[in-house]
Amino acid sequence: MRQLLTTLLVMTALSLQAKDYNIMDYGANNNLEFNSTWGIQNAIDQCANEGGGRVVVPAGEFMMGTIILRSNVNLHLEQGATLYGSTDLKDYKRVKSSYVSLRTHTETIQLIYADSVENVVIDGYGTIDGRGRAFEKLSWNDEGITRPHLLRFIQSRHITIKDITLKNSGCWMQHYLACDQVMIDGIRVFNRNNYNNDALDLDGCHDVVVKGMMADSDDDAITLKSTSPRLCENITISDCVVSSHCNAIKLGTETNGGFRNINIRGIVVKPSSDQKERFFGQWIGISAISLEIVDGGVLENVNVSNITVEGTESPIFVRLGNRGRGYIAEDLNAGKIVPIDHVGRISGVHLDNIQIYRAGSIGCSITGLPGYPVENVSLSRITLHHKGGVKEADLSAIADSIKDEKEKEYPEATMWGNLPAKGFYVCHARNIKFADIEIRTEQPDVRPDFVREDVD
Repeated sequence: MRQLLTTLLVMTALSLQAKDYNIMDYGANNNLEFNSTWGIQNAIDQCANEGGGRVVVPAGEFMMGTIILRSNVNLHLEQGATLYGSTDLKDYKRVKSSYVSLRTHTETIQLIYADSVENVVIDGYGTIDGRGRAFEKLSWNDEGITRPHLLRFIQSRHITIKDITLKNSGCWMQHYLACDQVMIDGIRVFNRNNYNNDALDLDGCHDVVVKGMMADSDDDAITLKSTSPRLCENITISDCVVSSHCNAIKLGTETNGGFRNINIRGIVVKPSSDQKERFFGQWIGISAISLEIVDGGVLENVNVSNITVEGTESPIFVRLGNRGRGYIAEDLNAGKIVPIDHVGRISGVHLDNIQIYRAGSIGCSITGLPGYPVENVSLSRITLHHKGGVKEADLSAIADSIKDEKEKEYPEATMWGNLPAKGFYVCHARNIKFADIEIRTEQPDVRPDFVREDVD
């Protein structure tokens, strides 16, 4: 992390000395009826060709399609500046990265794109608004061509995203794939206008610091993925406030490589203040913390601490499954993905000082598969207050539901409904430690606090 901070200080010093390139001087127009894509790209290209500097977006409203960032460019949005995404798909450039992953086996579209760049900054107190409501969801994986991401970096280094506001993407808000030395600092994200509206996706990235993010998303909020064999590794996320109808903090669902050396601390999870519309999930959120390995891969040395949670139906979900979805396309026309032929591993998780209030009645779970246990998980100083209300007459249906291992299913904290325990249901696990756990329910609940099955 010291090397990352040193690099960022050098970049900041260079940006103070570098030349400014105002997009208005290169053909952009403060007029939403005018397409400023060419003008903005012209400023970026000129800046990069002359060795780098700041591409300045002044106060005003500018409409654009896809722009491609280049190395040594600082895209700076002044206070009062807004970049609006075009609502016409013809204004989005189709690109295909050389990096092989589940998300790059076909062409994709995005508002702001960068591939194989370094020393790039997006900062300032302006706004980037994708106007993503204009793009309809057509299939399970249509975001590649018909619903643009707002921001995507692939196999890039020394990336800083600071202070800006990101709003209304057609799909995921920001996707960092196979990137190194990334700093995301003090940004605001609102993404609740379409399906698959994640707030942040780190995918197979190394050496990342995320801090001070305020995010409200319909889909997952803080999301780590691994859509290729490259792990998410050496990542610190801290001091954020997030709302999500789905999972507030999630490691998964794609897990071909997995996750190692992850520290997440000081996060507030709360329901959205705007409850007028929902595309996915639950009004109070599905989970606060979901740690999943279902497509091969490993999850090890993960620490989550000092988390305050209001709501979520099933606040803590640790899952080792065997969906086995790969990352290489077998048949592009048929959309078939080569499967993974092995079960992954979860070992080395520490959850500490987590306060949960006004949760749903489901309970929490730590589940592996027969012969593939979740291992070496410690949970300490956890308070779980939820609505309860499960009666004796409900227990038979709960027991029948949990018999289904759901080995191949998409992992979700609500996948079995109410669990056999009102606190923690632990199944197919080894060396699980609980210390200082408090379980309370608003309504009487007949379930025990803990249920263990196939546990050493």
